[in-house]
Amino acid sequence: MTALKVEDVVVEYKVTGRPTVRAVDGVSIHVEAGEVLGLVGESGCGKSSLGRAIVGLNPLDSGKVLIDGRSIAPLGRRARPVADRTVQMVFQDPYSSLNPRRRVGRQIQDAVPGRGGAARVRELLEAVGLPASAANRFPHQFSGGQRQRIAIARALASDPRVIVADEPVSALDASTRLQVAGLLSDTATAQGVALLMISHDLSGLRVIADRIAVMHFGRIVEVAPTDVIWAEPRHPYTRELISAIPRLGRDAPMPSAPERRGAVIRTDEEARLVECAPGHFVAAEALVAS
Repeated sequence: MTALKVEDVVVEYKVTGRPTVRAVDGVSIHVEAGEVLGLVGESGCGKSSLGRAIVGLNPLDSGKVLIDGRSIAPLGRRARPVADRTVQMVFQDPYSSLNPRRRVGRQIQDAVPGRGGAARVRELLEAVGLPASAANRFPHQFSGGQRQRIAIARALASDPRVIVADEPVSALDASTRLQVAGLLSDTATAQGVALLMISHDLSGLRVIADRIAVMHFGRIVEVAPTDVIWAEPRHPYTRELISAIPRLGRDAPMPSAPERRGAVIRTDEEARLVECAPGHFVAAEALVAS
């Protein structure tokens, strides 16, 4: 069942006296319930703008975002309707997304629907590997990895159908990155939540994502199951991302500085995704070039 469906979404930033920046240029993706879709691309490609648009933090200039077939209203100054809380976001910096003046238990309980909040808070904390006593402490009393676990517990408190995780492990040390990423992936699979995992680290997504969508200058240029992306990348940019991953070993070459590149502008025909194999889609420009 398709939990998240994004159709031809466009997000633009308008600044007085400057040209309009189109950060997301007609993106369409979908995520099934219980599936992990990795969204990968280098900084500035528009992946975070897309993630924020999905949860309503960025207004759509055109297109649609559907959760279980129902449109989500943009966030305003008033509290979000309960029905729209089925989509949640886990941010890159867990400390800035938590209120430093409130105990974590109260922050998680705010998102729990109905009554029985205290028991549900204990259950959620234990589900993310924290003791129930953590509810009585403040965010600054936890490590970065623990704070991200708290942010995940808070996202799960509203029983979401979709979670958008925007670089949730990039601020963590290497020893806890895989733990937190695995926690998100396992939770999504076990609870039937659609998880959109945004990252610039293609190798990190390899171990947790069912499918990977590659984003380049506001467009999706390739989508395929994770193993297929690694074994048979069809778009030149996907191959470039894979080749840029550092290799281990005494004889591994030192990484070289990338060439400075200008923005890539694609026509709608060039950006059109074509199915080149079952479940493997690539921008038409790559098929022409090959």
